[in-house]
Amino acid sequence: MPMRYKLTHRTKYSYLGSVSTYHSLVCLQPRTLPGQTCHAFSLHITPHPVELVARTDFFGNTIHYFSLDVSHRELTVVAQSDVESLPKETVMTNLSMSCAEAHSYIWNTRSVKTELLQYLLPSPFIAWDDDIKHFAEGCFPENLCLYEGVKSLCHKIFKEFDFVSNFTNVHTPLKTVLKERKGVCQDFSHLAIACLRSLGFPARYVSGYIETLPPPGKKKLQGSDASHAWISAFIPSIGWCEFDPTNNMVPGERHIITAYGRDYGDIAPLKGIIFSSGKHTLSVEVDVIPRPK
Repeated sequence: MPMRYKLTHRTKYSYLGSVSTYHSLVCLQPRTLPGQTCHAFSLHITPHPVELVARTDFFGNTIHYFSLDVSHRELTVVAQSDVESLPKETVMTNLSMSCAEAHSYIWNTRSVKTELLQYLLPSPFIAWDDDIKHFAEGCFPENLCLYEGVKSLCHKIFKEFDFVSNFTNVHTPLKTVLKERKGVCQDFSHLAIACLRSLGFPARYVSGYIETLPPPGKKKLQGSDASHAWISAFIPSIGWCEFDPTNNMVPGERHIITAYGRDYGDIAPLKGIIFSSGKHTLSVEVDVIPRPK
């Protein structure tokens, strides 16, 4: 069944001292793709920016640039979207090559390897060592189809790791995540991608949202949803396929895609340059509200 959502992503920075100048890139506009349509998107920024310009980045995501040149001690960025998400087609897993066949095809087909190389190499937030490779290897026996191998890896992460908010930050090394067996969706996605790339399989990072359902009989709380992350793996003969290691599931209508990149750094929701001498606090609230049919 198609799902229609009103998304609100509210970011607020509060500064101890005055900020005189701020330049920022915003990556919050949901993609329009087969199976998903962004019907409307708006950004409301306070203080009002000097300029607000949209562009398409290398990965096909919509990025907004804005700048402020007025002194301020608080910055609020509210992104609102109207998105329709359609039922996802069933993946014909019987079409998937085996892990050995897929590896050989990717690395021995020049045009394919050239196109996918950015998703095979280390990137700023994703690197690996022998421990990460060893963690992944058992999920990918040579004769198993690659699609099932990726599902097995995501299940292993889901089973062996605990979701613990605020245990990590974006700069926490994957070695620490692997050792401590805890983290958040960003960590689990980076780990899954590192595992796949360590074995020579292309994988990319997906940012977006997932509708969270309240306990039975309870009303959904405002701001109870959050940004989410999952992965997309390239399966020869099928194409890019998505997997959610945090929830041990194949993303469906309740997953809303904002952007694709090599890792979080390519598609952070907001990143900017601040001219200020003080520290700041950050708060983020996300609402994913189903719209009436």
